[in-house]
Amino acid sequence: MRRSRRIATLVAGVLLLVAAAAAGCGDGADATAGGSLEVITSATFLADIAQNVAGDRFTVQALVPPDADLHAYEPTPHDVTDVTGADLFIVNGAGLEQTLADTVSGAGGDVRIVTASAGLEPRTPQPGEPLAGGGGEDDAADAADLAADPHFWLDPTLVETYVENIRAAFVEADPEGAATYAANADRYIEQLEQLDRWIRDQVDTLPASDRKLVVNHVSHGYFADRYGFAIVGAVIPSVSTGDTPTARQLADLTRAIRESGAKAIFVELDENPQLAEQIAAETGIAIVADLRDHALSGPDGEAPTYIDMMRFDTTRIVEALR
Repeated sequence: MRRSRRIATLVAGVLLLVAAAAAGCGDGADATAGGSLEVITSATFLADIAQNVAGDRFTVQALVPPDADLHAYEPTPHDVTDVTGADLFIVNGAGLEQTLADTVSGAGGDVRIVTASAGLEPRTPQPGEPLAGGGGEDDAADAADLAADPHFWLDPTLVETYVENIRAAFVEADPEGAATYAANADRYIEQLEQLDRWIRDQVDTLPASDRKLVVNHVSHGYFADRYGFAIVGAVIPSVSTGDTPTARQLADLTRAIRESGAKAIFVELDENPQLAEQIAAETGIAIVADLRDHALSGPDGEAPTYIDMMRFDTTRIVEALR
């Protein structure tokens, strides 16, 4: 239902505003000619990553506002106009924003869609990893969800590929800025390497027996693979927050939590925590309901940048499992 509403909104926006979008593309071309790109990203964390590459040459804007659930966000017709009028539209890719990307591609104009995760291969489930919320007859569908997991950015070493893809797109669109983009990208990759070491140091304070993740939707596989966590399961058996688990899947997850000794369920900010709260109450484990996997905060919040977001989430995870 949520996906249907999103598609309807996007199609309506395109039908009403194709002419305006075409005019907006002219504005984007003027910006390029003037030495300043107009760049929009789907998500706030992508805008921050891209801004680190852009430096002072231009300002990157995010389509989805701070604190919003990227999976559930429904773009407005004005959003469609803004995107089709830009020079570059940066998306995560791997299916995360496929409906929006397809709509923008069909709306006319000259906007180039840049896939930040291009070149990265989806993860393979860990040996013995439960498929989403449980096992049994739903395994095939769950395996497909895991194979299409788009949450590469929760491993900062994979974000280095995002940076290289964004740098290449900026250089192609604005060759005069090539040296600046290269220097900025190199500098930011060093910060990502520092972040990776910091996360590993935090996780190393946990005994291996406590590194067990239960999440609200299938999201932390890349994080778990990088830092040595075992995936116990997910409340929502999908990489999207819009699906609904079956009673059997919830029962399987409850049993897996009890058998594994997992200490907490992790829910993202703005996700509905009701099912997770029920399972937490039934199993006696903690619930952490303020992770920021997809969304930065405002500038005065606890996670105004991608690096801040990863530090915040890591701290919440480690504290809950300690």
